Amino acid sequence: MSAGRIALLVPGGRGQLGRELSRRAKGFAGLVHAPGSGELDLRDEQDVRDAVDSFAETARDNDLRPVVLNAAAHTAVDAAESEPEAAAAINEAGAAALARACAVRRVPLAHVSTDYVFAGDAGRPYEPEDPTGPRTAYGRTKLAGERAVLAAAERSWVVRTAWVYGAGGGNFVKTMARLAGERPEVTVVDDQIGAPTWTGDLAAGLLELAGLLAARRDPGRRVLHCTNAGSTSWYGFARAVFAELGADPERVRPCTTADFPRPAPRPAYSVLSSRSWTESGLTPLRHWRAALAEAFAQDGAALRG
Repeated sequence: MSAGRIALLVPGGRGQLGRELSRRAKGFAGLVHAPGSGELDLRDEQDVRDAVDSFAETARDNDLRPVVLNAAAHTAVDAAESEPEAAAAINEAGAAALARACAVRRVPLAHVSTDYVFAGDAGRPYEPEDPTGPRTAYGRTKLAGERAVLAAAERSWVVRTAWVYGAGGGNFVKTMARLAGERPEVTVVDDQIGAPTWTGDLAAGLLELAGLLAARRDPGRRVLHCTNAGSTSWYGFARAVFAELGADPERVRPCTTADFPRPAPRPAYSVLSSRSWTESGLTPLRHWRAALAEAFAQDGAALRG
């Protein structure tokens, strides 16, 4: 089927990923609705049912195949340690309510999740079937949400990603750009490893998956991993950001996690294997360094702040 025959509902449409999905979907789908939390509150199950019902009816009245891409989440990792109920209300109960509503209307759902569902102590990239073991309230609520989504709806999928940055919202790249203009040196941890993932590439991957689901094709796995390829430390990532800014990467100095304790422990290793993604017939995302260069080429003004 042609991409234009798809209708997309994107809860969390005002967030970092949701904004990018909305921007890119306009040339991909025949109908795009990307409500923020003020318009669609996942904590209100009746609101969720009404939104999915209205979306499904509008899509089918216009001969479009509906798909939901859930980008809504409570992502304040440190805050979740002191307010786990607030995180669970969106990440678990809200995700479950959305999945139940999608199941009633037989609308496929792709739910975005995180590397934080793992313990972060692996020695190789995580596969979807590897044992989970979240060490934070955020990770525990996201894992509970994954399980609730998969149990509530047969046509539901979980897509885990990590280290996301983009033009919208706050993120590591924007923080480094700000600090580059404020300080002669910046100290960044060098003992946490992951794969920086640009929202532009992640959104393109999710839209490709949406096309697959709209065509009623089964990816083969219900849990998928999608990040840019390769890996680095936050220190290495910061040096690359400085290079894109035209600043001297030597101004970035390494430190350890112990030097900067946080309320929520950060995973030491967050690399997710792309094997599940590629084996499902989906296009692998480019190397993180090439993606960062493209992100600055496309959205440099927004990333520089």
